[in-house]
Amino acid sequence: MSTKQAFGWVPFYRELAEKLKAFKNNRKELVARVRKIYTDTGIPLPTLDEDNQFVDIDPFTVFGLFNKASMSNENRKKLVHAIAGSFGVEAPVPESFEGIPVLNNLNATFYLFSGEREASDIDDFWDLFGAALAYAENAIPENRKRFVDCFDCAMAKKFVGNGKLTIGLYWIAPEFYLNLDQRNVWYLYDSEQMEKAFRESLPEVEKRISAEKYLAIADRVKRYLQGNSSPFRNFMELSHEAWRYSEEVNQAQKNAETKGGEATVGDEGVETVHYWLYSPGNGAAMWEEFYKQGIMGIGWDEIGDLRTFASKDEIKVRMKEVYTPEKEYKNDAHATWQFAHSIKPGDIVFVKKGMRLIVGRGIVESEYQYVEDGEAYSRNIRKVKWTHRGQWNHPGQAAIKTLTDITQYTDYVKKLEALFEEETNTVVPPEPIWPTYGTEEFLEDVFMDRKAFDTLVGLVRVKKNVILQGAPGVGKTFAAKRLAYAMMGEKDPSRVEMVQFHQSYAYEDFIMGFRPTATGFELRHGPFYDFCKMASEDMENPYFFIIDEINRGNLSKIFGELFMLIENDKRGAEVRLLHSDEKFSVPGNVYLIGTMNTADRSLAMMDYALRRRFAFFGMEPGFGSSGFRQYQKALGSAPFNRLIDCIGDLNGAITEDDSLGKGFCIGHSFFCNLEKVGERELSRIVEFELGPLLAEYWYDEPAKARDWTDKLRDAIR
Repeated sequence: MSTKQAFGWVPFYRELAEKLKAFKNNRKELVARVRKIYTDTGIPLPTLDEDNQFVDIDPFTVFGLFNKASMSNENRKKLVHAIAGSFGVEAPVPESFEGIPVLNNLNATFYLFSGEREASDIDDFWDLFGAALAYAENAIPENRKRFVDCFDCAMAKKFVGNGKLTIGLYWIAPEFYLNLDQRNVWYLYDSEQMEKAFRESLPEVEKRISAEKYLAIADRVKRYLQGNSSPFRNFMELSHEAWRYSEEVNQAQKNAETKGGEATVGDEGVETVHYWLYSPGNGAAMWEEFYKQGIMGIGWDEIGDLRTFASKDEIKVRMKEVYTPEKEYKNDAHATWQFAHSIKPGDIVFVKKGMRLIVGRGIVESEYQYVEDGEAYSRNIRKVKWTHRGQWNHPGQAAIKTLTDITQYTDYVKKLEALFEEETNTVVPPEPIWPTYGTEEFLEDVFMDRKAFDTLVGLVRVKKNVILQGAPGVGKTFAAKRLAYAMMGEKDPSRVEMVQFHQSYAYEDFIMGFRPTATGFELRHGPFYDFCKMASEDMENPYFFIIDEINRGNLSKIFGELFMLIENDKRGAEVRLLHSDEKFSVPGNVYLIGTMNTADRSLAMMDYALRRRFAFFGMEPGFGSSGFRQYQKALGSAPFNRLIDCIGDLNGAITEDDSLGKGFCIGHSFFCNLEKVGERELSRIVEFELGPLLAEYWYDEPAKARDWTDKLRDAIR
């Protein structure tokens, strides 16, 4: 893309900023224009205040209307064209928005909603807007002081933060203000794309930066850009390259294989950091050499490039040919396969020596490589940035295998990471740039119509606690994960946690409790405790805690004294925890999403205490949704179409049955993700999934169950 194309947005944004200044004292007219813009374009008005009864708006939020993550290019163009007409902007309307920093969809207003914000909040953002434009136009001391005061005032407000505030400044004067969004900070400080001496000269970015610190960073970066060694000339070029390079890194992560080649429910396409326990040769014999070279190797060099094998079985066959025919090589083939295909850049490696010692830690930097002329034991390699070398006692006894994925053993990983907490030379991996994900992507993945989605999002935002209820197979658990990503605006699995309740689940499992150890008992934190603590340190972003099969647990027993605190109006209130002398609260940025089957007759009715704290959203089979119809059309299978028509009739009969009803209808998930739709595949669904389910539904009417099962069989013949 040419420079002209990449930065063609700048004149439009700059002129719009000048036009908006005139509305500081006429915000009623500004609100009316915003409403009309959405009416004229046919784009649904985003939520700009509680129940969308907004009567005031700040200029940064106006810019945020068309600078949101996950907004389609088509809608973005519609909005900027309408904005140009409404405000008389004469600069060319941008046709490309690549590289322009955007806001999280759920956090796209600069102000809090009415009832939560202070009376002066929106006025304060108008003051910063005017001060920023004045200082960019004329950098005299008086203008600087005014800008500093207004910046610090705005930064002190809840849910603002470095990224959002500096993105707003960058929009209105990109030549003058450096944006410190996630991508830029990562690129400047951690990507190693900038010169080391320059990186080390940059002031540290604090969690809530002061105006003076912000200007110092911007000034240091500007001086570097004006020097001969910089490949960039201004903030726009720097920001665009940070965006481009982070997209490249992100794409590499997206192409990496997820854990074990499989993703958990609702997580397809979501990449996470994995943790590996690794031995560099027998007794860590190769450790010193690998540390010096900045690599990890797996050995088995004589079998050649591991990428040439199509399966683990092929690797086993080759090992038998080259080494000892009598050996099984099951674990060895598995380890070499994982080394070549499962490890990905950004993963953490713990280096073990025997079963009692940890001797190092590192971060994987490259894909698998085969070095033809490499020395013994170092042809099958990956590059690694080794962050630690020394000796630490391993907690307990380590696995014997050469390579083990330990990601799922979260307590074990925490213990290993704790070994290095006090080290001063710790190198952390760059903060990942997650794929964007919004309404359009949700509606493509989840067979739900737009109106139902908007209703569901509104419920989650207002109530904070929502239960997705419906028949088996309507995709409740999948939808819960995807709903979280859509509301975050990105597929960030670090802000989503999922547990499943059952009859034996207790407070000690969920919040905290004493657990036996080799020497006695220790107090261990549960997933909800840890999740709330993590969320409380990042109040600018939403966090989602998903409870699958929520009605199978005893809620009063599991939540204990926190049952009161999950209510939307009790967030932030503190209680003293049962097992520790500690006050604890559930942060306002934590959203609870539960799932439950309405067809589960083995469970008692939900008690009133639960119903009062949660909103209940019914999910129905999505056969009539546009997404499922497109999926059905793409399959192009007449037997499949007949089966779906028959399911429609069956659901009608289930709905009309007084002993069943709507909550027992057959869901669409039974028919999703089919690669083949021949009679064999469809017959498997009918015989081993739907037939037994109908037999359970009509336990007292076996003839009726057989009749409908026969109809389903006939449909696919």
